[in-house]
Amino acid sequence: MTRCTPQRLADAERFIWLTARVLEQRRFEHLHTGGTAEPVRTALEAYRCADGGYGYGLEPDARGPISQPLQTWTALVILDEIGLCAEEAPAICDHLTTITRPDGGVPGGDVRLRDYPHAPWIPVAEEPEGVLLSTALLAGVLHKNGVEHPWLAGATEFCWKNIDALTGTHPYEAIAAIAFLDHVPDRGRARDAAERIGGLIRAAGYVLLDPEHPERAQVAPGYAPGEIPGVCDYAASPTSLAREWFTDAEIERGLDHLAAQQREDGGWPIHWLEWSPSTALEGRPRVALDALRVLKAYDEAK
Repeated sequence: MTRCTPQRLADAERFIWLTARVLEQRRFEHLHTGGTAEPVRTALEAYRCADGGYGYGLEPDARGPISQPLQTWTALVILDEIGLCAEEAPAICDHLTTITRPDGGVPGGDVRLRDYPHAPWIPVAEEPEGVLLSTALLAGVLHKNGVEHPWLAGATEFCWKNIDALTGTHPYEAIAAIAFLDHVPDRGRARDAAERIGGLIRAAGYVLLDPEHPERAQVAPGYAPGEIPGVCDYAASPTSLAREWFTDAEIERGLDHLAAQQREDGGWPIHWLEWSPSTALEGRPRVALDALRVLKAYDEAK
C-alpha cells in the first residue's frame, strides 16, 4: 500500500504554505518539489548564534538568541537532509567542544536559557551534566555523515558508556540512542545494544502498538497526557535497528495510524505539551515533514 500518495502530499503542501516558517517551506521545496539546497542553508543561517551553535527558536521549545544542544542537532539534521552536513560539521563540532562536559557528554540545556522563554522540561542548571539524549542525537548524525573530528571520539565513548549502563529508559532517550546506534561504526555492538533497548521500551509499554487500544500503552513519567510514541517514532526508517523491535503487522498498523493522523488542514498534530502559543504553530509543520519522510521511506522500501 502506498501511503505517501499525491493527494496526501498535495494536502500537506497546502498546509506548509499556509502555516510554516520560511525554513520549513524551503525544506518542503527541496524534499518534494525539486528545490535546491542553497535556499535551505540560507534560511537555516538565520538561526545560527555568534558562538557557532544554533538558537533563535529553531527548536520552538527554546526561544531567544542562546544556542542550545538540541537546536544545534536540529541544524545538523537539516544540513544532512540537504547534503551539506559534512561541509558544515567541523565548525559545529568546534562549538560543541566548548560546551561538552569533562566526561565527553553534552548537557541538555544551557544555563543562559534561564533568561529567555523555554519549555519547562529543558534542564537549566548552573553546573549541567552531560546527558545521553542530546549527545547521542548529535553523535548519530555526525557518524551518518562520516565526520571525523576530535569531539566525536569522546562523545562516542560517552554514548557507549551510558547505553551499556541502561537498566531502564524513556522514549526520547531511546529514540536518541537509536539515532546513535543506527550509524556508529561498531555494527555488531550496535545491534546488540538496540535489541536490549527495544526490550526495555516494550517491557515498559512506552510504545503505541495498537492505536485502537491506547490504554494498553503507558505514558512515561514526566510526559504529557497521551504523549506515547508510536511504532514509527522509534522505527522512523525501514533500515533502522528499531525496525527489528516490531512485527510486520505492528509496523503496518503504525504506518496506517501515522497516515490517518493527517488532519483536514493537511498537517499532523503534535503530542507533547503545548506550553506556549508557538508550540503547535511552529511545531506542526516540522511534524508534517517528519511524517511525510517516514511514509515515503517505507513506500520506497517495498
